[in-house]
This record gives sequence, structure tokens and C-alpha cells, in this order.
Amino acid sequence: MEEIMPHSVVTLHFKLGLEDGTEAFDTENEPMTCTMGDGTLQPGLELALYGLKAGDEQTITLTPEQAWGERNPELLKDIPRSDFPVGSMLEAGQILAFSLPDGEETTGTVLAVESDQVLVDFNHPLSGHAVVFYARVLEVHNPIAAE
Repeated sequence: MEEIMPHSVVTLHFKLGLEDGTEAFDTENEPMTCTMGDGTLQPGLELALYGLKAGDEQTITLTPEQAWGERNPELLKDIPRSDFPVGSMLEAGQILAFSLPDGEETTGTVLAVESDQVLVDFNHPLSGHAVVFYARVLEVHNPIAAE
């Protein structure tokens, strides 16, 4: 039976949550397939999968550094209220999509709304938290080594 290694194509179910039991993500309704090392999973999550085989289950708690890192105060930004569409209903806790100058998109969480400013947190929602990672491996396919 094949073990997960770099460049393996892996199909799995996984859950991410906080140590207090708060669930952040769950693929239980639709398994995910990814290639190890392609950037789909955080490096810390990939490391937790190496060596596992189809049928294996793993639960591991990752430190913030192993998962999404510590919170960066520089990623808290005051954005002029005028930069948002007129009449938009903004409230603390909302997660919004923002276009970056290079055309990419990112998300930010609204922390506070004032009459002329909106405080937005661009840290990943799981940054600064230990993350509980549960995985159930369904399939592993390793690339054929070039001769």
C-alpha cells in the first residue's frame, strides 16, 4: 500500500478546528484531492500526512507557527468608509473579499465600523491559534518515478 510522500496525489476527508472544539472547516460531505507540495494545504498540514496510507486516520494539534502563524498587527488596516460601495451594510464579524493591486483577491474580517473608517483584519482567521487537524486518508497515488 502506498504511503503519502512529496508529490503524492491524495484524496482525503479532513477537519480543522480550534482546541475548544470550534470547527473551522470540514470536507466530510465532499472529499478533497490534492497533490502534496502544490500549495493546496499548509506545509504543517502536509507534514502531518506524510507516511500515512489509504485507510489511515490522524489527529494532531499544530501550533500557530506550524499552521497559519502568529497574528500580525500590521495586517490590521483602517480603510476609509468611502472606499466601500454607498449603502453597503458593514458590521463587525463580516468577512469580505478585497481585490489587491496585482489582481489577486484576499479576504478580510471587519472588526469595527465607524462613520468614516472601517477596521479590517487581513490575518488568516486561524492565525494565532493552535489548530486541531483530523484527516482520514481515502486514496494515495504516487507518481511513477522517471527512469
